[in-house]
Amino acid sequence: MIDIHNLHLNYITNPQGEKTAVMLPIEQFMELMEDLEDLIAIAARKNEATTSHDDLLMELANDGLL
Repeated sequence: MIDIHNLHLNYITNPQGEKTAVMLPIEQFMELMEDLEDLIAIAARKNEATTSHDDLLMELANDGLL
């Protein structure tokens, strides 16, 4: 996840000097988009049942994956 304190932001201002838009390097933009996609996936799955670590290990062992 990107550290927002390390973003290289440039602001676009109107004639009154008010910030109206922001520019950032495309690499940082893409990283932010990936982070956003991850957060959307997490939010969509928040109500799904969870599995304990021990149960997961047992399931993997039963499936011959461990």
